[in-house]
Amino acid sequence: MAAGWEWDETLFSGTAAYYRRGRLPYAPGLADELAEVLHLEGRGRLIDVGCGPGTIALTLAHLFAEVVGVDPDRGMIAEAGRAATERGVAGKTRWVRARAEELPAGLGTFTVATFAQSFHWMDRDRVATTIRDMLRPGGVLVHISDEKSQPRTTEGLPYPAVPYAAMDELVRRHLGPVRRAGRGVLPQGTPGGEALVFARAGFAGPRRHVVPGGQELVRTVDDAVAGVFSMSFSAPHLFGEDRDAFEADLRHLLLGSSPSGRFSERRPGTEVFVWAKGSAEPKPRCGAA
Repeated sequence: MAAGWEWDETLFSGTAAYYRRGRLPYAPGLADELAEVLHLEGRGRLIDVGCGPGTIALTLAHLFAEVVGVDPDRGMIAEAGRAATERGVAGKTRWVRARAEELPAGLGTFTVATFAQSFHWMDRDRVATTIRDMLRPGGVLVHISDEKSQPRTTEGLPYPAVPYAAMDELVRRHLGPVRRAGRGVLPQGTPGGEALVFARAGFAGPRRHVVPGGQELVRTVDDAVAGVFSMSFSAPHLFGEDRDAFEADLRHLLLGSSPSGRFSERRPGTEVFVWAKGSAEPKPRCGAA
C-alpha cells in the first residue's frame, strides 16, 4: 500500500460492470501453464485474493475441487457470482466480500493462493504473512501480471491502435493531473518490489514463467470506453456530474482516431511468479523488534 494513501470502499466503485469487457484478457494458455508447473489435477483448494469479477478464479476453476474468491467490492463479488453461474461452476466456487487484511476469516487452508494485479492495493507485508499461514504444506503463492517488456506493435493489423496516450490525457483534463484512487490520490502510483515482500513473509523462490501473448484482437469503441471505466483512476463515480460529458468527449476522440469504430490490439503476455511456502519462519519487517 502506498505511503500516505488509505484504502476506501469507493476504490473500484462502479467499475465491475465494465471490467470483463474493458480489460484485455490474459494470454491464452495460462491455465494450461499453471496446470503443468503446479501439477494441478482437479483437486485441492484455490483462494484468489482481490478476485475482482472472478477473471483468474474462473479461468482456473476446473483445476481445483473448490475455489474461493475474495474481494472488498460488492459489485465485483456480484459479477463473479453471475459469471460462475454462466460457466456452470457455481457449485464449486464461493465469493467472499472482504478485504485481504481481514483474512483468514475462517476460510480454512488452501493449496494455491493467487494475486492477479491486486497485491499492490493491500497492506502487503500483513497479507503475505497471513496467506503463508493459510497455505497447506507444499502450497504455493502465484503472483500474476501482464508482461510489461513485450513489444506489442500493431503494425500490419487492419485497424488503428487504441489511442491510449490521448485517452489518458483526456482523463487528466477532466479529473486533474494527479492520479485518483478512491477518495485519495496516488501521485507516485502504486508500489512495486513484491519480491522483497514475499521473501520477508517466508516464501521461497520465485520460479518465473511467461505465457506468450501477441495474439490479434479487434476492439470496438464500446470496449475502449469500458476499459477506461474499469480502472480505479477513472472509475465512473470520480467524474460526478461530468460523467456524461467525459464519455461524449471520449467517444468523439475514439471515433476521430478510427471512424470505423474498430481498433487493432495484441494481447499482452502473462507473467507468472510462483512462490513456495517454504519452511522458514517469516523474516521480521524492517524496524521490527
